[in-house]
Amino acid sequence: MRALAFPGFGAAPALTDLARPEPAPGEVLVRVLASSVNGFDLGVLGGFLKGVFEHEFPVVLGKDFAGEVAAVGAGVTGVNVGDHVFGVVMRPALGQGGFAEYVVVSEQYGLARIPDGLDHPRAGALGLAGTAALNAVDAIAPESGDTVLISGATGGVGAYAIQLAAARGATVIATAEPGAQAAFVTGLGATWAVDHADLQAQVRAIAPDGVRTALHLAGDGPTVAGLLARGGRMASTLHFTVDDPAERGIKATVVMADPSPATLARLAAEVVEGRLRVPLARTYALADAAQAIADFTAGTVGKLAVTI
Repeated sequence: MRALAFPGFGAAPALTDLARPEPAPGEVLVRVLASSVNGFDLGVLGGFLKGVFEHEFPVVLGKDFAGEVAAVGAGVTGVNVGDHVFGVVMRPALGQGGFAEYVVVSEQYGLARIPDGLDHPRAGALGLAGTAALNAVDAIAPESGDTVLISGATGGVGAYAIQLAAARGATVIATAEPGAQAAFVTGLGATWAVDHADLQAQVRAIAPDGVRTALHLAGDGPTVAGLLARGGRMASTLHFTVDDPAERGIKATVVMADPSPATLARLAAEVVEGRLRVPLARTYALADAAQAIADFTAGTVGKLAVTI
């Protein structure tokens, strides 16, 4: 099978011919039809997860996947050959990935059926970023009338988080550069777009006493935390923690994406029912997936999809 993989730390990813994997008991072989680029891929490629995960070289990139069940291992009862599924590759070691013609995943975790009304390209860009966004918004639990600051709003996680927070009746302040980025975030439901370069002044002009809730998806964590009102709630996907949160009366949570089947199904339903839009900015063929990663590294608005 063809896959975008790299053979060792420091090596560039390249289209590679690999043996098709086979599902072990409890596993599902998926013929991948779509995936997308995430920040996690840059961390894997840059060697930042060395010592955190075992690496089974050549390592195939791509955490997201959407496709068709090609085979099932012994004991699998939840899906059948021919079912259309999507999710996040959550294997214990880095090796297999979504930028490949086939991937083996667990039946129990990181896998859900694709409902009618959701196509493969959008499903393939939904799993990791959508899960992180939903988990982060759930962590701060914005209520109708709350003001939510989202730092890092133009990426995949931020684009989903804007919509999920706005759907709960919250007023969203989203970081974005003036122009196309600002139009992107307001088009997703943000009330205000503020520039990272003047974040404190612009947010204080909107919320003089600080914001009730905040998501730290990119940018300077202390600056975001400093804009919280007393008693506010903050969630970070970048492992940022607040010093002495009790002293300020705030709640700070570090969020890791948890792509349970229930969470994935919930996201898919939001898309099908028209409450959540998958912001696909550009689609690449598998042969051009290395360029997709390069474009993502240079900066992007929304999601970059890869079709296989």
